[in-house]
Amino acid sequence: MVTLGVVVLPGVPAFAAPADLVIDYTCTSDGNTSSIVRHGAVKLRTNLTFATDLAVGGPLNFAWKLAYTGSDPNRLQSPGYFKAGGLVHATGRIKLEKDWKGILEPQGVSDPADALRPDDELPLPELMNDPGLTNKAGVVKITPQDIELDFTPPDGPVTVNDGDDADNPSDMGIEYSSGWVSLDDRPASEHHVHNDLHETTQNGAFADLTFVGTSVKYIGPTDKDSSPVNVYIDGALVSTIDPSRNADDDPVNDDLDGGKTLYTSPVLDYGQHTIRVQKASADRQMWVDAFEVSTTTAETPTGFHKAKCSIVGTAPSVEVTIGGGTDPTDDPDPTDDPDPTDDPDPNNPDPGNPDPGNNGVGDGDGLTNVVVIPQASNSTSSTPKSTGPTATKYYKAPQVSKTPSGGVETGVAPDAERHPYGLMAGGMALVMGTAGGGLLMRRRRAEHAGGAHS
Repeated sequence: MVTLGVVVLPGVPAFAAPADLVIDYTCTSDGNTSSIVRHGAVKLRTNLTFATDLAVGGPLNFAWKLAYTGSDPNRLQSPGYFKAGGLVHATGRIKLEKDWKGILEPQGVSDPADALRPDDELPLPELMNDPGLTNKAGVVKITPQDIELDFTPPDGPVTVNDGDDADNPSDMGIEYSSGWVSLDDRPASEHHVHNDLHETTQNGAFADLTFVGTSVKYIGPTDKDSSPVNVYIDGALVSTIDPSRNADDDPVNDDLDGGKTLYTSPVLDYGQHTIRVQKASADRQMWVDAFEVSTTTAETPTGFHKAKCSIVGTAPSVEVTIGGGTDPTDDPDPTDDPDPTDDPDPNNPDPGNPDPGNNGVGDGDGLTNVVVIPQASNSTSSTPKSTGPTATKYYKAPQVSKTPSGGVETGVAPDAERHPYGLMAGGMALVMGTAGGGLLMRRRRAEHAGGAHS
C-alpha cells in the first residue's frame, strides 16, 4: 500500500499551529452502476491537518488522513476479477476564500497487494497530501469539500475457475443452466484448472460469466467426443467452435486434454460484459473448465468506477493567517545595497507583480503555473477536534503563543540540512488568487500516473 506522509518543506521558518479537523463522509455510487461502492453507502472518518499561523515563505501542507468507520461494515469493493496491481485513487477538494481564491485537490493512492475478485475489499489510500510554500501575506479561509474515489485496474489476465464456490461470488461467478455435473479431483495429467471441470450431455445447456474487462477466453479440454459450442458475447452469437477438431480442422484423438484456449474474444470496450457458451449438438458432450478475463488499463476511462463522498452535516471552515516580513530571502536592512541574489527572478524584481509577458503565470524556471478559478460548493460537516494529540507526526519546534480554535500547541520545525528548492522542482506550480500572487504550490508527480486525476 502506498502511503504519502506529511511533507515538511525545510529551510524556511515555520510558526505553524496545526488544526486537526475530524470530518465524517458518506460515500455513494452517485448513480454509477460500475462504482466501487457496490452494496450500500460507505462511511469514512477523516482527519484534515494543516497549519493556521504562518509567515510568508513558510510551509502550508494539507495532510488528509482517511479511514473506514469501524462501526460500519460496508467497504469499497472490487468491481470485477483483476490480477494484483490495481490502484485506488482519492482526490479531495479544499476551497480557498478571502485573500486567496481557488480549489486545491490533495491526492492519495493505494495499491491492493493481491489479485481481486468481485466484492473483495479495497484498501483506502491512507493519506491525501498537498504541500506548498506561501508567497503572499493575507488571510485565507479554508473549507474542505467532497472527496472523489476511483479505481484503475491493472493490465493483464486473471483466471475464473468453473465452480460456484468460494472462488466465485454469487453475482459474478459462472452460472450454469440445468443439466450440468461437476467433475472434481481429475488427474493432474489432464491439465484442468484446479483439476476440476463441469460436464453436460443435455442439448442447449449453457454456462454464463459476467465480467468487467476488455477481453475473455473460454478454457476447456479438446476431446474426440466433444460437441460443437456456440459462443455469445452480450447476447450476440459471435462464433461456433468445435473442440473435437484442431486448428487445421482435423479430428483430434484426445480424451479430455485440458487447459486449452478454445475461444478468444475480440477486444471489447472496457466495462461489464457477459459471455455464454452453449452446447450445440444433441449427441455429444460439452465441458467448461474456466474463463480468463483480461483488462487493458489504457482502455479504462478515468472515473469509470468512481464514487462520491459527501460531508455529513455542515462543512467546517478555518482561517489561516499568512504574516509578512519573515521570508528568509528578504533583506532585513532595506538601507543596504540590494543583493541581486535575493531576487529569484532578475527579470521581475517585484515578486508582487507578475511578469506582464506571461499574464501572471510561469516563474521563469521551466515549470508551469496555473491560476485556479474559484468553484461553487454544495457540500454540507464535521467536528473540529480541540483537544488531544493528532495522529500526524510533526517535528518538534518552540511552542507558539497563538493557538487557533481546533489547533494544538505545536509546530513544524525546518530541517537545516536541506533546501526547499529540490522538493519544489519536481512538479506543478499553482498560483492561487489574483494574478498578483497567492499560494505557490509545488506538487510532486504521483507515484502511479496511470488513471490518476489531474
